[in-house]
Amino acid sequence: MDWSPIWISMKTAGLSILITFFLGIFAAWRVVSMKNQGWKAIWDGIFTLPLVLPPTVAGYFLLYLFGVKRPLGRFFIEYFGVRIAFSWGAAVIAAVMMSFPLMYRSARGALEQVDPDLTDAARTLGMSEWRIFRKVLLPNGLPGIVSGGILAFARGLGEFGATAMIAGNIAGKTRTLPMAVYAEVAAGNMDSAFQYVEIIVIIALGSILLMNYGAYRAEKKRRHR
Repeated sequence: MDWSPIWISMKTAGLSILITFFLGIFAAWRVVSMKNQGWKAIWDGIFTLPLVLPPTVAGYFLLYLFGVKRPLGRFFIEYFGVRIAFSWGAAVIAAVMMSFPLMYRSARGALEQVDPDLTDAARTLGMSEWRIFRKVLLPNGLPGIVSGGILAFARGLGEFGATAMIAGNIAGKTRTLPMAVYAEVAAGNMDSAFQYVEIIVIIALGSILLMNYGAYRAEKKRRHR
């Protein structure tokens, strides 16, 4: 069995969650802090959109932006000598785009569940909004945020449609575990495909168990306060 899809998938999902984790938390905080309900609804729709779009449609938009003949794609080639489309970086971008909504929604839900009396008391004491976020919202919403990060990691690990559109299925370069399953099935190698499926299921199940264990520990700690 070729082990490269496992390594490519792990490093793709790992880098994507590092990016998504901080972007999702920041976006959630900004949306939660908005007073204008109209703008809040618009930004929430934009941030959630990749979650409801077919992955191939999301991949098409990425290809439209970063294709070698598109302005943004040519910009990276001419000024940085980097070709985004059909590279490992494209797989990371696809994973970030498709996992971001899960991180954002989880972080937003966690921040909105923090007792408003805590933030009101902090404002009364003269704390800035940034300090309230760091000292009040983030610590109290951390269990939900971490759970969202685990889900986003699993989503990035299993991304297929957008990756196929923008990164392709290049062996040893952009062939992630889902792409490897597709390639093996297309070649009629059902046993090899099943081995990859087993690995994906084990990693995904481990992520869910880790998330549930974290939620259990957080609830147990809350009850003992």
